[in-house]
Amino acid sequence: MKLASIDVGLKRIGVAICLNTNIVMPQNAILRKNRIQAARDVNIFLKEWGIEKLIVGLPLNAESSEEMERRIKHFVSLLELTIPVAYQDEQSSSIEAKELTQGIFRHTKDGKIDSIAAKIILERYLTK
Repeated sequence: MKLASIDVGLKRIGVAICLNTNIVMPQNAILRKNRIQAARDVNIFLKEWGIEKLIVGLPLNAESSEEMERRIKHFVSLLELTIPVAYQDEQSSSIEAKELTQGIFRHTKDGKIDSIAAKIILERYLTK
C-alpha cells in the first residue's frame, strides 16, 4: 500500500512517502501561502503519487495541542480525499528531525526539517 504522511504547520507542510515495504522517504515540503492553496497542493501530491492512505501528524498531550488539533483537522477537511486517513502522534517529531540533521545541512526555512518530521511520523505509524 502506498502511504504518505504530512506534518501540518502554519507556514510549511512536511511530506513523506512510503511506496513499498518500510522505506520512508521525505519529499519537498509544501510552502503554505494560504490553506486553500496548501490543500490544493497536497491533493495534487497525493494524486501524482497514487497514495492509498494518508497519515496525519497530531500533537497529542502537548501544550496548546487542542488548538493545533482543531486546525489540523480543519485543514484535513479541506482535502478532497477518497482515501482513508489515520492520525499519528507527532510529539517532538520536529525536535527529533533537527537532532537527526544537526551538522548535515543548515536549518533554513525551506521545509527540509518539516519533511523529515513527516518521515518520523510515518515511521512511527508503520512500527505501531
